[in-house]
Order: sequence, then C-alpha cells, then structure tokens
Amino acid sequence: MEEILHGIDSYTGPSFSLRNRARRVVWNSACFCLFRYTPRVFHRWRCALLRLFGAKIGSHCRVYPGTRIWAPWHLVMDDYACLANDVTCYSMAKIHISERAIVSQGTHLCCGTHNYSDPLFQLYAEPIVIGRNAWVCAESFIAPGVTVGEGAVVGARSVVTRDIPAWMVCAGNPCRPLKKREFK
Repeated sequence: MEEILHGIDSYTGPSFSLRNRARRVVWNSACFCLFRYTPRVFHRWRCALLRLFGAKIGSHCRVYPGTRIWAPWHLVMDDYACLANDVTCYSMAKIHISERAIVSQGTHLCCGTHNYSDPLFQLYAEPIVIGRNAWVCAESFIAPGVTVGEGAVVGARSVVTRDIPAWMVCAGNPCRPLKKREFK
C-alpha cells in the first residue's frame, strides 16, 4: 500500500505518508462539521460528502451519522448497502460493502494491523469485503483480509479472523459456521 511507509520504526516515526495524513485532517474536519451531526435521515447528503472525498457509493445507500470512516477514498458501497450508527471503518485498505449488505451498529471493520515478528513492528493493511446480501450483526469485529461471503450472517459480537462462507450463519469468538441460512 503506497500510503503506508515501509522500513521505518513504528515506535518513533509516522506510519503514513504526509499526503495521507493531510487528507485525513481535511476529511476529519469536514466530517465533524458536515457529517457527524446531520439528521439521521440525511443519507443522500452523507453519501454525497463521502463521494466528494473519493468513496464509490452506489444508489440508495444508507450511511448513518455515527459511522466513523478513517479514509473514505478506500470505501466502496454498492447499491442499497448500509453502514449503521457507530460502525468503525478503519479503512487503511479498501472496504467493499456489496449490494444489499448490512453492517449493524457498533461493528468494527479493521483493515490494518502490525507485523508483530518484525523488530520495526511494520504496519500493513489488507482489504475487507462484505458480500452481497450479507448481514454483519451488532458489535462484531472483522479483521484485515476477511471476506464475508454472499448471504452470510455474522452473529452479534463475533470476532471474524477468517473468511466466512456464503449463505451460512456464523457466530462466536472465533467466529465459526453454525448452520445454513435458509429462507422460509
């Protein structure tokens, strides 16, 4: 990832390029003034603001005012996707929320981590994909590099460190498949 600096000591120097840090200052200022305190029903306004900062947002998306997005230029939301209040998108790498996927309140989508076996504690990032028609329930944690399969359900407060298979209901810490998702 070009924005993450490599070969520097993470304990003493910045992990991100000056350009990245400057963009985040501008985004955080705009977010505070124009995003965070908007009425809940102003989804179009918040989506327009995210697009202005480089996010790729489909039609009829819902992004609630309590959502925290670290770098909107790494966010992709397909049509009818939803990010609920208090979702954290730690988008050091791309976060892709597919069509009709729902990420419920309090969920943490975390693209970044450190190489704990590196003496410099190198920071690195891997993308997260939430599949079409998937539902990530409240207060779950999705780790770097995870794909939640199409139609999958991740139970509340689950810790997801591995890919989730399509059309399965999964839960726990660590998150594991429990049963097939079936419609009645």
